[in-house]
Amino acid sequence: MTMKIEADSPDQYFQRVPQERQEAMTRLRTTLLEQLPSGFEETMSYGMVGYVVPHKTYPAGYHCDPKLPLPFISLASQKNFVALYHMGLYSDPEMLVWLQNSWDTNLFGKLDMGKSCIRFKKMDRIPFEMLGQLASKMSPQDWIKRYETQFVKRK
Repeated sequence: MTMKIEADSPDQYFQRVPQERQEAMTRLRTTLLEQLPSGFEETMSYGMVGYVVPHKTYPAGYHCDPKLPLPFISLASQKNFVALYHMGLYSDPEMLVWLQNSWDTNLFGKLDMGKSCIRFKKMDRIPFEMLGQLASKMSPQDWIKRYETQFVKRK
């Protein structure tokens, strides 16, 4: 079950995050904005804060709905955790291995993740510096190339 935050903008989303998650979510946002390579844009995407490749850079948009920009990373405050969704982890085995090898269970606890989702239940155990490094590893152009080879159906 998710906890949906109704918001029309990223600023509004972060204002509506539960108080006990405000500091961690704001720090995640700042980390991503500082570390993502130039060319990604912050927007609302699927009810979450998304960091996307805009249509001006990738006019084809997202194959599931071409009216939407190409998603890359999203942040959400869910019912029982904060989630960071990173599409590069789903599509790039080397990036996933880097994350797994960089994860310090003594500092951050067990890595709790799905295919592209990293879940954080304890706000004081979020590896901000490592997530910043992760965000910096793929430019919009790198992501477009990987996306087209992994996800776009070839004719």
